[in-house]
Amino acid sequence: MKIRFIALILVVQLAVCSAGCLSPAPASPPTQNPQPLSTPTPESTSAIVPPGDMALQLSDVPPDYLLKDRTVVAYSEVSPLAHDLGWRQGYIVRFYRLNREKDDLTGIHQSISIYPPENIGKVYSLETEGILSGLNSSTRYEIPFPIIGDQSIAFREIRIGDSQDFAMYTIIFKKKNVFETITMGGTSTDYETLKDVARKAADKIQ
Repeated sequence: MKIRFIALILVVQLAVCSAGCLSPAPASPPTQNPQPLSTPTPESTSAIVPPGDMALQLSDVPPDYLLKDRTVVAYSEVSPLAHDLGWRQGYIVRFYRLNREKDDLTGIHQSISIYPPENIGKVYSLETEGILSGLNSSTRYEIPFPIIGDQSIAFREIRIGDSQDFAMYTIIFKKKNVFETITMGGTSTDYETLKDVARKAADKIQ
């Protein structure tokens, strides 16, 4: 009887152990791979559109202006200093407005030059120094102007001895590796029109 009781206990214990061994182990939580932190792509320092696509269009100037000239710039047309600074390519476009009844002739001229990104700051500095060196003249004045592109400067010039006080406005600015000069001169210049045209020119540099 005692042997039978011990045997019964052993059978029960084996059954319990077997049940424990056959039960599935608790599932471990899935391993989550940490997501890499996204880093913003640095903005390119070089323009990705060709100079011709940066040039002003007729739709960018007042409707009474006409296209006079649109062309690429030849390598031989730029100065030796520009060559030394790595000048790559250029483009110019000219518009004019003519009203014979009002004796009005006014023009807008845009010049675009492409340089290596590492040299564009020096190009802008040299051009700015050239402009500022003439500010001692009584006919040239630096004028307030909204920032265009990355850096910009503007001035107004009155011709000496001109009885009609014809004015010429010039804006220079740089954006990415592009250097631009935009001028307006003639019998009926308009500072506000020039601001709008310059802003459109800078927006075309992508």
